Amino acid sequence: METTQRNIEFNVLNQTKIEMIHEKSMDLLENFGMQVTGDRTIDCLKKYGCTVDGNLVKFPKAVVDKALNTIPKEITLYNRDGQKSMVINNQNNVYFGTHSDQLEILDYKTNTARPFVKSDIKDMCKIASALSNISFVLSVGMCADVDPKVQSQITFIETLKNFDKTINFSTNDIGSLQEIIDIAAIVAGGHKELAEKPFIFNYCEPIPPLTHPVESTEKLFISATNKIPVVYMPYSMMGGTAPLSIAAALTQNNAEILAGVVITQAVNEGAPMIYGSMPTIFDMQTTIGSYGAPEFHKSIAAASELANYYNLPFYGTAGCSDAKTIDPQSVAEVQMELFSTILSKANLIHDVGVLDHCNSVAPAMVVLANEMIDQLSAYSKGVEVTEKTLAMDVIKGVGQGGHYLNEKHTLKNFRTIWYPEFFKRRMVNPDQSDVMEMVNAKIDTILTSHVVPALDPAILAEIEKIEKKYL
Repeated sequence: METTQRNIEFNVLNQTKIEMIHEKSMDLLENFGMQVTGDRTIDCLKKYGCTVDGNLVKFPKAVVDKALNTIPKEITLYNRDGQKSMVINNQNNVYFGTHSDQLEILDYKTNTARPFVKSDIKDMCKIASALSNISFVLSVGMCADVDPKVQSQITFIETLKNFDKTINFSTNDIGSLQEIIDIAAIVAGGHKELAEKPFIFNYCEPIPPLTHPVESTEKLFISATNKIPVVYMPYSMMGGTAPLSIAAALTQNNAEILAGVVITQAVNEGAPMIYGSMPTIFDMQTTIGSYGAPEFHKSIAAASELANYYNLPFYGTAGCSDAKTIDPQSVAEVQMELFSTILSKANLIHDVGVLDHCNSVAPAMVVLANEMIDQLSAYSKGVEVTEKTLAMDVIKGVGQGGHYLNEKHTLKNFRTIWYPEFFKRRMVNPDQSDVMEMVNAKIDTILTSHVVPALDPAILAEIEKIEKKYL
């Protein structure tokens, strides 16, 4: 598994802008307040020092500062076998993830969408396991042929059986969250072991503007109690659920996320939480929340700088599109987003290969994006300037009018250049593009040849016994 590193300075905001957004966020938290529901969460917030009037909760600056002081600034995530997989901090490592399930799947042979079914999970997991730049999958519980009441549990179990890297998951209800954590604990060897070496992390959202319903607060509560890392990520649409101003949307989202920080620390001091933010636009022509808008991805990059201001890990979004199929629009949007996020301060990036503004996942786009991430990682390494890399002795040795083909320096360094798998640089190109043929052949090879390590037979038997209860 590859780790993309950044050595290029890139900023959307500056220190003055960040501090202004922080101050206005604190004004919302301290003086205006948030709508919060969930009795036990509200009880914890009262004890922690928040001002509570019914469901209106205000968060004094001292309380927010206290929470920011105890929340972990670094999170280590593991794979299913308990090996260190990702270290998330402000050192600028970045990791990418796709989905193990979705509402629809784009058939890679026909480039058309159909309903996502349970058997597709195994294929998505195989592809994600095989690709070097995919570090995690998101299990969301959306299989068309699974009872909606147990979709979260069934899709998680199927992902667990077929994926060996880190699993990000969300649940369709409160009750299934603890059940999924309990299932993961069987693999880890217990709840304590799972908290010490988490190979799962949860995803949940507040409801913009400024609302934390019981479904959200309970998920934060359960995650914090179990010390399972949790992403708290407002999805706001400028002009719909946020003001039509990037600065205002960033401020509103930031306040909501900081409220989540306080909630987790009020429940269990030291519990890990990951800062996530999705401030997109409400398209007034189509009424969709866009996944490919440039304003969205500029806002994500800006939000990653806010997370960095608090020294918190950041969960972002890239590699997705509003287009229905793999076409010029989807490829252009995916490339733009990946470039933006690789230059930003984001750490965990989800939704790679997600199309149709988050209605489908496209295996072929995941494979293409894997190549794009490789390509952009070569860019983000920056330029090392030292006496060695300046190679003055080589330049002077070749002299005027010479060439470097026979130089040992060339032989030693030519492999540092990025060479594509699909984006060929042939001397004579074919009349018709064969990129998608190569991508499809790669998927065929993965599905027929790649082997995901199996779970321990005793653990698998215990999990399948639980699975039978849901079927």
